[in-house]
Amino acid sequence: MDKTKYLDKNNLKKTLISTVCVIISAFLLSFNIKSFVRAANLIPGGFTGLTLLLQRSFSQFMNIDLPYSMINITLNAIPVFIGFKFIGKKFTTYTVALIIMNSFMVDLIPATPITYDPLLVSIFGGILNGAAVCIALNGHASTGGTDFIAVYLSNKLRRSSWGFVFGLNCVILFLAGYLFGFEAAMYSIIFQFVSTNVIERFNKREQKVTLLIITSLPDLVEEEFLKYSHHGMTRFNGQGSYFKDEKSMLITVVGADNVKEAVSVVKKVDPMVFIDVIKSMDVKGRFYMDPIE
Repeated sequence: MDKTKYLDKNNLKKTLISTVCVIISAFLLSFNIKSFVRAANLIPGGFTGLTLLLQRSFSQFMNIDLPYSMINITLNAIPVFIGFKFIGKKFTTYTVALIIMNSFMVDLIPATPITYDPLLVSIFGGILNGAAVCIALNGHASTGGTDFIAVYLSNKLRRSSWGFVFGLNCVILFLAGYLFGFEAAMYSIIFQFVSTNVIERFNKREQKVTLLIITSLPDLVEEEFLKYSHHGMTRFNGQGSYFKDEKSMLITVVGADNVKEAVSVVKKVDPMVFIDVIKSMDVKGRFYMDPIE
């Protein structure tokens, strides 16, 4: 396939996937707030939590009912500007779409509490929140607010920064505890801890995978792989133990979100290739990460 046609088709596919991910993530975040978070008066971390904190403060202390959408969109104005300037225009555009959809969905979706047990709300609400964030990230977007900080630091440091963001969120939760009582704040910390662990477990962009490629066409595989990837390979020549034919083992490391594409490219060159996919705990040295668009 011509490289230009391949890239056009791939870009169309990525756009479609990102759009679907943004819609699903926005709905899950909104549903989580109306079904779990408000059922136990939790204050989740990030700008979602800050929005709910301000909304509740205005209502309780000033008798002013402000819509969630107005506060959330206003708070995200500065992070969005930072996103456009330092992270990526396409990434930030998808994020803006998610923020706007989520903000208005929260105002429009009716409250449907599933349970009022604060521990169940904290655990399952945290799981749902983490899943929504992962869907957004895997669709090349974010949920805004502190997610911009996590994505920016992760891209700069080449390592997960969600633990750092968890610490920032705890500050917001401490303030919420001071204003509205520490019991709800402590349950909110459980909610945020569960959510953070779900994100670190399933956010594929920050996970690395080693590919051990056994092939009898190493030159063609290397050429084709480098054509569609910025990752290099190391070759070891050997011999098959069954047919005693010459084989080469090519070793490379890719992001977990690029595995399917990498395997597909290699298989097009050598349909008989054998590929061992190994999860890498950590990678030291130079490793190319696709820039966030």
